Amino acid sequence: MPFPQIDPVAFALGPLVIRWYALAYLGGVVLGAAYATTLLAKASLWRNNTPPFAPAAIWDFAFWAVLGIVIGGRLGYVLFYNLPYYAQHPLEALMLWDGGMSFHGGLGGIMVAMIWFTRSQGGNPLSGLDLLGAIGTIGLFLGRIANFINAELYGAPTTLPWGVIFPTDPEQVPRHPSQLYEAALEGIVLFIVIRYATHVAYSLRRPGEVAGIFGIGYALSRIAVEFVRLPDAQLGYLHGGWLTMGMVLSLPILVAGIGLVVFARRSRRV
Repeated sequence: MPFPQIDPVAFALGPLVIRWYALAYLGGVVLGAAYATTLLAKASLWRNNTPPFAPAAIWDFAFWAVLGIVIGGRLGYVLFYNLPYYAQHPLEALMLWDGGMSFHGGLGGIMVAMIWFTRSQGGNPLSGLDLLGAIGTIGLFLGRIANFINAELYGAPTTLPWGVIFPTDPEQVPRHPSQLYEAALEGIVLFIVIRYATHVAYSLRRPGEVAGIFGIGYALSRIAVEFVRLPDAQLGYLHGGWLTMGMVLSLPILVAGIGLVVFARRSRRV
């Protein structure tokens, strides 16, 4: 398949350059907050008809969400993906415009922000994390599409008919469009699964269950795609030509997700 010639720069206003990647972050927060409003407004979805906070408060949380994603994502990248380099060039860790973000770090950052915010609103922190799980797939989908537009994080060579030749690939061979695999699994499929959980199985009535489902779904999807996705060049494979940092960081999320579902199922149901 030919790579669609989409400029990574969405538009420019004089010296101000707006990239699709930045718009993906912004869109994920805005669309996620909008969807969260509908979930929070439907009290019957939640345990004791009590959402973690009022629907309008989600827009106050959006500010803290951005901080959590950016700080956590950058810190995660520095610590997990390129620590030796940034240990020698510490000031470059602050240069966000040069790229380098970790989903796992961003997830940790936004979770901390949600727990703090929910407590400040007098709500159940586990229900707050459930809300994140219910809306998080939106940002994942948009982020992976932006990765594809940027022709980054692509996969290993393939002979499959949907292999893509990326313009940034020095070898210029067909490769797995691993960004689209993740967009489909972590974005579309996981959204459908969680939508069933929230509106059919009423999982939000069991605090922690939706967050656990998200953790399990994300971790399994990420680990599966990592088998065909090339690792970061500065790290390479950690073991045996197959184990990657993405797999290692996803395992704790998988374990935590299973633990949350078990805990939620064993708790008193209402």
